[in-house]
Amino acid sequence: MDLQQLKYFLALAKELHFWNTSAKMNITQSALSRHIQSLENELGVQLFYRDKRNVKLTPAGKFLQEKWGEELSQMESFHQLARQIHLGESGTIRIAHPDSISSSVLPDFVKKVSAAFPRLNLELFQLTNEIQEDYLKNYKIDLAFSRDINTYSAINEKKLCRENLSFVLPENHHFKTLADITEETLKEQKFLLTTGDDGSSYNLLVQEVLDFYKINPGSYIRCEFGSTIISLIKNGLGISILPHSYHLHQNTGIRFIPLPFLTDLYIQWRKDDPNPILKNILELV
Repeated sequence: MDLQQLKYFLALAKELHFWNTSAKMNITQSALSRHIQSLENELGVQLFYRDKRNVKLTPAGKFLQEKWGEELSQMESFHQLARQIHLGESGTIRIAHPDSISSSVLPDFVKKVSAAFPRLNLELFQLTNEIQEDYLKNYKIDLAFSRDINTYSAINEKKLCRENLSFVLPENHHFKTLADITEETLKEQKFLLTTGDDGSSYNLLVQEVLDFYKINPGSYIRCEFGSTIISLIKNGLGISILPHSYHLHQNTGIRFIPLPFLTDLYIQWRKDDPNPILKNILELV
């Protein structure tokens, strides 16, 4: 018993006419008859009552028409889904991203992917840089946006864009422009800094800013995510250095003063990853 025999059976069960069925299935009437007889012999079940004028389903035939019809419809759905997965149009893609692009790059990216592949499931993660690299190497995610330069040989990388870092301050802070910010005026400031590997390219860039302004914060708070830092800034707990794109998060009660230091945004993925979904996503990016 094969799938084609089931299709012949269901077609004949619907038409109840050998000549009409053979014409629709593009098969000779004698070949159709042989397939049905072979199916009956294999099952040990009579599927049709037939004489020279009439073809009728037996009770067993009616039962199998209902059950096989349901299964064949489900199988066709499975086959279609498999084709979509093969073409990279369906399935799941897991993407990690920094908090800073949640209101800038990420919404446009997700909108573009969803429009191109409406059956594709997207899972989004916010991870620290160290965890993100581990997840990518170990197939826990498929794609990563990062502000850190990749140093792992098995990961590909492409730079997407760059933007300024900014001082982020409470709205009522006395710093108004870059001219107000000097080594002297920064001495009394409490800093809120992101955690992470001090050797990462992003944290090295933040350290450049601190060194440039000769900032040596004796008292500071460290936190993983910029959105939490912004909440602390709103509550008057200090100032911070963050990517300027955080100003798109519709925050009230804070101000951004852009700095002449640029942070890059990269997209990273495993080399030689055969996933067709990933290939389609990268073409969109």
